[in-house]
Amino acid sequence: MKTLVLGLGNPILSDDGVGIKVAHEVANQFNSPQVTVAETSAAGLSLLDSIVGYDQVIIIDAIQTKKGKAGQIYRMKPEDFSFAKHLSSPHQINLVTALELGKMLNLVMPQKITIFAVEAKDIASFSEKCTPEIERAIPEAVKMVLEELVG
Repeated sequence: MKTLVLGLGNPILSDDGVGIKVAHEVANQFNSPQVTVAETSAAGLSLLDSIVGYDQVIIIDAIQTKKGKAGQIYRMKPEDFSFAKHLSSPHQINLVTALELGKMLNLVMPQKITIFAVEAKDIASFSEKCTPEIERAIPEAVKMVLEELVG
């Protein structure tokens, strides 16, 4: 199965870089010709360029929820974000909308998409380091991605 592990985020905005940090660590620990590990700061429609042609995609990104605890890791699917697919502007295309568009355009879309979202504390400060809570969560997020790859 052709798989993409994709770390999302901005590596100079503190916790927003967690997806990229996790992807780097996965690349250091896992080597398979069927698995590509990549990173991007792209979002929305631009993600289609990255995921088209893969059977499985594992996305790692930061998230901020109202009641979440910094460092908490959520295992999600695109459907978990369906509440946010109706947006007020065409510039606000999210993952779910991009996936639907890819299917409508008959692109070769992944059959399985798993998202590991790490509850972020600070995504606004300029820093190449994550907050301590997020740094402590990175090994667990890596473990979860590795389990997904071999499971």
